[in-house]
Amino acid sequence: MSNKIKITVDDNEIEAVEGANLLQTCLDNNIYIPNLCYLEDMESPPVSCRLCFVELEGAKNPVSSCTVKIKEGMVVRTDTEKVRKLQQAAFKLLLSTHLVECRNCPANKKCEIQKLAGFLKVGLKNEDFEKKLKEIDVDKTHPLIHYYPNKCVLCGRCVYICEKMGHSILSFANRGLDTVISLYGQEENLSCEACQACIEVCPVKALQICV
Repeated sequence: MSNKIKITVDDNEIEAVEGANLLQTCLDNNIYIPNLCYLEDMESPPVSCRLCFVELEGAKNPVSSCTVKIKEGMVVRTDTEKVRKLQQAAFKLLLSTHLVECRNCPANKKCEIQKLAGFLKVGLKNEDFEKKLKEIDVDKTHPLIHYYPNKCVLCGRCVYICEKMGHSILSFANRGLDTVISLYGQEENLSCEACQACIEVCPVKALQICV
């Protein structure tokens, strides 16, 4: 039986499972913490989006909540000025490599980027960082899936879920600003046609079925 304990989040006491993931625990208790790269049940979150910062009592600096395990008596702040500034900076940097064309995007009105922009009070047309888009607008090398590099936020959800489903067709390729998602399998791939889990977990519709 899981050991139930009490922790305090934003001055509210909540019941939690000792050793559980802090980010997931907060989300389960309707406490929203900005995040992109985390999926429920991840054992080793990639910590790539740098958005899920919180402050822990006793810790010198904010930490990524997706890497924190619940402990008895833990005191957490999700809404401090320091946390928000870190999240806003990370989000603005993400926007510098993201093509903002919401009106014509299939993710419009159900996009995680739009949700984050509203929550963090950062405009989608933010110009704090120079825009750096990739030359290729759409990669059509896969027979069933189109990949849009300039929509992609490189959260890695698709890579994780593809491996979890036992396919391992997706992976990261290149480095730095040239990083993209690589789709293996130039031949017709029936596992992709039946699965489509990567498309479901993409927060911005950077992966779409060919039509």
